[in-house]
Amino acid sequence: MSAELDGRRPIAPRRVSFDWRGTPLHWIPDEPTATHVFNVLHLLLPAGERWFVRVFKEGLPLVTDARLAEDLKGFMGQEATHSVQHSYVLHHLAEQRLDTDAYTRQVDFLFERLLGEKPPWGIPLPARKWLCYRLAFVAAIEQFTAVLGDWVLRAEGLDRAGADAVMLDLLRWHGAEEVEHRAVAFDMYQHCGGSGPARYARRIGTMCVTAPVLLWLWARGTTYLIRRDPQLTGRPRYTLRDHNRAIGKGLLPTWRELGSAIPRYFRRSYHPSQEGSSRKATDYLATSPAARAAARAATDAARRAARGRKE
Repeated sequence: MSAELDGRRPIAPRRVSFDWRGTPLHWIPDEPTATHVFNVLHLLLPAGERWFVRVFKEGLPLVTDARLAEDLKGFMGQEATHSVQHSYVLHHLAEQRLDTDAYTRQVDFLFERLLGEKPPWGIPLPARKWLCYRLAFVAAIEQFTAVLGDWVLRAEGLDRAGADAVMLDLLRWHGAEEVEHRAVAFDMYQHCGGSGPARYARRIGTMCVTAPVLLWLWARGTTYLIRRDPQLTGRPRYTLRDHNRAIGKGLLPTWRELGSAIPRYFRRSYHPSQEGSSRKATDYLATSPAARAAARAATDAARRAARGRKE
C-alpha cells in the first residue's frame, strides 16, 4: 500500500542546494569546539551515506513488502542527496584552508573496505548473513541520526548563539529528513535480517560495536579539525571541558540525550517511530529556505514537462 493511500507522507528526496560563500569557518561565532563537533558530520556522512545506499540497493531485491520497497527508494534518494550536500561543505572547508583529506580517506576505508560487499580479513560469512550484519549496522547508525536530527530541530541555543543561517538550514533540513525516515533502516533489517533470537542478538551486537566506534570517530574527527584549524593560534586541542561548556550553552546535545538512545534501542519492543516528532520535522521542511526552493523548482519542472506533453 502506498504512503498516500494509508495516510502516511511519502518519503522523497528534496533536491536542495546551499550557497556557502558567506559562511565563515567558525559558523558558530566564537565557538570553535562546538563548530568542529558539528563539522565532523561533513567528514563522516559523504562516505557513510553512500555506503547506506549501496547496502540498501544490495538488499532491495529481498524485499517482498511493497510499502517498505517504496520507503527504501525514498530513503536512498534522501541519503544520496545528503551525501552530496555534505561533500560541498568539505569543498568549502578546503577553500578556507582546512584540509580534511587525511581523515576522510580513513573514513572511506572504513565503509568501502571494512564494511564493503565482502567481509574483511577473509572472515567466512555467507553473503546473505554479511548483508544482514551490514543492514543491522545501518539501523544502529540511523538510531543516532534520528536522535541528532530531532535535537537540532529543537536546538534554540544555536539560534541564540548567532549560528550561520545557511549551515543551520543544512543541519535542520538534514535532521528533519532523518526524523522523517527514522524507521526505514530498522524496518529493512527486521524484514531481511532473519527471525527469532538471532535477529535480536545481531541487532544488539551491532549497536554495541556502533556506539563506541561512533564516539571514537567523533572525538578523533573533532581533534583532527581543531588541530588543523588555520584560525586557531598556539597548540589548540579538543577537550571535554570545552565540549561540556558548549553543552551548557545548548550548542550540543547532552551526553544523556545521546547515551539514552542505546538502552531504548535494546528493548525487544522498540521501534524508531518512538523517536522524535514527525510534526516538528514536517513543520521545519515547510519553512526551510532550501527545501522550499527545491519544492518550487520541482513544481516548475513538472509544469514545464506537462506543457511539453500537451504540445
